[in-house]
Amino acid sequence: MKHFIAVITLCAVCVLVQIPFAQAATGTIEAIEVTGIKRIEKSTILSYMTVREGDGFNSAEINNSLKSLFATGLFSDISLIRKGNTLIVDVIENPIINEIAFEGNEKIEDNALLSEIRSRPRVVYTRSRVQEDVRRLVNIYQRSGRFSTAIEPKIIVLDQNRVNLVFEINEGQKTYIQNIHFVGNKRFSDKVLKNEIITSETHWYSFLSSTDTYDPDRLNYDEELLRRFYLSKGYADFKVESTIAELSPDKDDFFVTFALHEGERYHFGKIDIENHLKGINVQALRDTILMNEGEWYNATMVDDTVLAMTDMAANMQYGFVNIRPVVNLDRANKIVNITFEVNESPRVFIGNINIKGNVRTLDKVIRREFLFAEGDPYNQSKIKKSEQEIRNLDFFDTVKVEPKKTAVPDRADIDVTVTEKSTGELSLGGGFSTEDGPLADFHIRERNLMGKGQDLLLGTTMSGKTQQFDISFTEPYFLNRDLSAGIDLYHKTRDYQDESSYDLKRTGGGLRLGYPLSRNWRQTLRYSALTNEIMDVEADASTFIKQQEGRRVTSKIGQDLTYDVRDNIIDPTEGFVASLSFDVAGLGGDAQYLATELKTAKYFPVFEESVFSVGAQGGYMVGYGGENVTIAERYFVGGSKLRGFESGGIGPRDAVSTDALGGNQYVVGSLEYSTPLGTAKEMGLKWHLFTDAGTLWGLDDTGSNIQDENSIRAASGFGLSWQSPMGPIRVDFAFPILSEDYDKKERFRFSFGTRF
Repeated sequence: MKHFIAVITLCAVCVLVQIPFAQAATGTIEAIEVTGIKRIEKSTILSYMTVREGDGFNSAEINNSLKSLFATGLFSDISLIRKGNTLIVDVIENPIINEIAFEGNEKIEDNALLSEIRSRPRVVYTRSRVQEDVRRLVNIYQRSGRFSTAIEPKIIVLDQNRVNLVFEINEGQKTYIQNIHFVGNKRFSDKVLKNEIITSETHWYSFLSSTDTYDPDRLNYDEELLRRFYLSKGYADFKVESTIAELSPDKDDFFVTFALHEGERYHFGKIDIENHLKGINVQALRDTILMNEGEWYNATMVDDTVLAMTDMAANMQYGFVNIRPVVNLDRANKIVNITFEVNESPRVFIGNINIKGNVRTLDKVIRREFLFAEGDPYNQSKIKKSEQEIRNLDFFDTVKVEPKKTAVPDRADIDVTVTEKSTGELSLGGGFSTEDGPLADFHIRERNLMGKGQDLLLGTTMSGKTQQFDISFTEPYFLNRDLSAGIDLYHKTRDYQDESSYDLKRTGGGLRLGYPLSRNWRQTLRYSALTNEIMDVEADASTFIKQQEGRRVTSKIGQDLTYDVRDNIIDPTEGFVASLSFDVAGLGGDAQYLATELKTAKYFPVFEESVFSVGAQGGYMVGYGGENVTIAERYFVGGSKLRGFESGGIGPRDAVSTDALGGNQYVVGSLEYSTPLGTAKEMGLKWHLFTDAGTLWGLDDTGSNIQDENSIRAASGFGLSWQSPMGPIRVDFAFPILSEDYDKKERFRFSFGTRF
């Protein structure tokens, strides 16, 4: 309506201007005078006009000049008047904006609002631009779910034709989605379909997510999710006919309605391969087909089969093969016939490997993770595995490895694009756990020292029970070979008063050298020299602990043999890892013992982002040369290793003092299922179900006071973890199922840590 009035006003002005010129359209403009200007030069105004001195008094051209001047936005009013043979241009200039301010905005900061508007200080104020700015600001609030926001622009007049522009904002309340309804769904209930889309209805716990506010882009994606869901269930004719979001009159709630057409359900009919590529193993492609004739049609399976076929062909050196599924719907028989067309493609070799985005990290640090070299036959599996190896470095936020076609048909360049992230840490940390009590740490670490991939750590940790200092350095490619060399120095004091009535001071260092035996097997050799000191033994402590009070030097060599085929070493969802370690103490020093330990874990993806894991570990140690294994060297089981029992809560124990004595042998197994917590998965919330079982037994010491049963202990429970902005938080509730009377149980565990 405002635009309509403005147009009518402009037309009226034009008519008024035309009248005097229509009465005397003859004559020549001998002079043009400009009045009313304060800061705009006369020449600037004349440059916008289409008439010049010497032109005739032509009403059409004068009208064009008027429109051109209004279009500049520099003037609030303009009059063109003929006085004799002089054309007088009388203007009223728009003011200049001095400052822009926002009032009433609490949810969105000034900088975010200012970046959205076009008005700026020292720019001419125009009413049309400000109204456009208001619309932009309202859109920002609507995108954050606030549809009742009201914004009123106001000006404060200053001297020298200046104004301050103030946007008075009433943010209002968030407008939540009160109800989601589906029309036309006969096969699946509203509850089932609501679980398939991202948009959710508002609930009391919805503060954990933002999916309960109206977002048109999110609703468009929800339509695609519904389409994928129905196509995966056999409904090949499915479509979303409309999506309507209605705002309540009070602007407090949205009501969303999806109108659906389900159609009939189809089975898979004939499934075939039409091959136009010579030299390819068609049977190998056929083995990748995921569906069978007669099964319910599933479009996701068709897409996954295309990907599997493409990867298989790429592993046969056909890097750019085009495999297209031809879908033929037989509506009469309710079947879908699928033909996979394999089109012609040349065998491909790898050309140049181009690395982009690395500013600090040296090219060679990235290149040494590749499983292929320039000139090698193209192999998709090696390309994907190399991409994961680069990710495992944990030097980059994003890693993308893409093959690119070249002018040569049988050559493919590999483009590696990375986005570096900070690998240096100067961190202070704090936290709390039921095992260690209050926790504080200070670490200086650089995981990519000078861009060479070297890892340097200086750190200290202080808690209610532990004081620890560490220095560690690792060179991942020692002597420019796949040799991981490192040195570790440490000093640790640990309070074992609650478990065993003593404190332990440990000081030492070690050397490491690791090398690959094959792609998935790796060997690490170790040497360590350390002192263990049993001190501050309580007067009522176990006799067996009092006998071991004092200092003991250990010099030992060891090895670790690791087999790792996990999909991600940082956050695995699939794969297997196993490590076998062996230590021999006795190369000097006081301790003489042999120890071996085996740890394994298997990960299974169950549903999207849900993981089931199976873990097991066990250890055995024995003294030799007349030396016994002391308490500082033995295994302790409980706490995080066997939930449901305190740290050191099971195993051999002094019946009189109730002190835990540790053990020479142990076995522990664990089952755990982890999955995101409902709609809060983007917040990093997960819940866990677990069962732990294990035992600890065997001592060199003997006596009637020692309680030592190698019976199985077990506990089941559940937990909740949150990758919060303050740091990781985890709570576990465990309920012992099998135990001995003298075991120390722990039904609740809590841990929290943060760094900044």
